[in-house]
Amino acid sequence: MKNSFDQALKMLAESERIVFFGGAGVSTASGIPDFRSATGLYNREHNLNYSPEYLLSYAFFKADPAGFYSYLRDNLYFPDAKPNAAHYALAKLEKMGKLSAVITQNIDNFHQRAGSEKVLELHGSMERYYCIRCRKDYDPAYALRATEVPRCSCGGIVRPDVVLYGEMLDTELLNAAIKAILRADMLIVGGTSLVVYPAASLVRYYRRDKLLLINQETTAYDNWANVVINGDISQIMHELVEAL
Repeated sequence: MKNSFDQALKMLAESERIVFFGGAGVSTASGIPDFRSATGLYNREHNLNYSPEYLLSYAFFKADPAGFYSYLRDNLYFPDAKPNAAHYALAKLEKMGKLSAVITQNIDNFHQRAGSEKVLELHGSMERYYCIRCRKDYDPAYALRATEVPRCSCGGIVRPDVVLYGEMLDTELLNAAIKAILRADMLIVGGTSLVVYPAASLVRYYRRDKLLLINQETTAYDNWANVVINGDISQIMHELVEAL
């Protein structure tokens, strides 16, 4: 662990265009469950006889908006959760002029709340809602504190501005993420199992020799990385940035 930490610290010190690509594991220290770990969302018991993927799909949203919102409120709404040390470490790295972009699969807005400004949200944000009929914007308080399906003043259903299963990623955002990685002199990948595509394939666009992978468990991309550190990313990122 110490050798890996020292190697990662050396790469950080030598880099000026760092890109961070993260997933659900970045926010677990904030009390938000990830998806595929033993305690993750996909291993929770739920009352409906459907998979979590279907319960968070566009097809289910259209077929049963009440059921969709019930599942969303119970499993993805954490109004008291706050950014953790990993989010603040990345914001500090950006303020130091070393981090050029955060690419996140998360929908919690924690990177921005911690102070990061250069954030690409591949899967959208639970902080934004809109009417599917007239596109009027709504805030999360209106959408998630309602006891029924939230509706717009025009009568249309209000939905979260997130990419549901069965929907395509925003092409413009995806291209921006690819460009950021192509320009990066260092890529940090953290808190992601790297099994959700096309997001996971972004790692393949990095062709240099400073790929740092931080995750609790092994991933299929460990052999691609120059340095792998297994552990709590909130603690590891904090210690790395503080040691710079």
